Amino acid sequence: MPDTLERWEASVASLWERFETLDRDTGVTAMRDLAASCPAPDGRAAFELAGMYDSLGFEAEAGAQYEKALELGLDEARHARLAVQYGSTLRNLGRLDEAIAVLRSAPTHESTGAAPRLMLALALHRAGRKDEALQVAIEAQIDTLPRYQRSMRHYVADLYDPSA
Repeated sequence: MPDTLERWEASVASLWERFETLDRDTGVTAMRDLAASCPAPDGRAAFELAGMYDSLGFEAEAGAQYEKALELGLDEARHARLAVQYGSTLRNLGRLDEAIAVLRSAPTHESTGAAPRLMLALALHRAGRKDEALQVAIEAQIDTLPRYQRSMRHYVADLYDPSA
């Protein structure tokens, strides 16, 4: 099975490499076929299909597949990526409270970096919580700054208490 799974993963990667050349129907059909042939019993096939739906603008279909992937289980990297992608999908569908909840509980992983926090900032902004969105966005980037980290932390604290 490892060889079969490796071939399947390579086929998925190849499809994503060609993504820009695919029209909506071709992309979805190709990923549906790959998902159906996945030899793994976990949620990776549903995750990849959700990503294709999502990338091609089929948010409702993507949401259902993200939920299926969560039910079936994912490795750490895919689970972290799913939180970002599903949170974005929920945001696009106007399901802001759900998007915020998914993004707040997103696992950290090197494959996503600050993306979960930045997507959370976008969801908070869309929900009209602009100060909180700004705070989350700044906090997501503080550790990447070569300097001014202390100052930025102070400014973020001011967002909580504007009289400071």
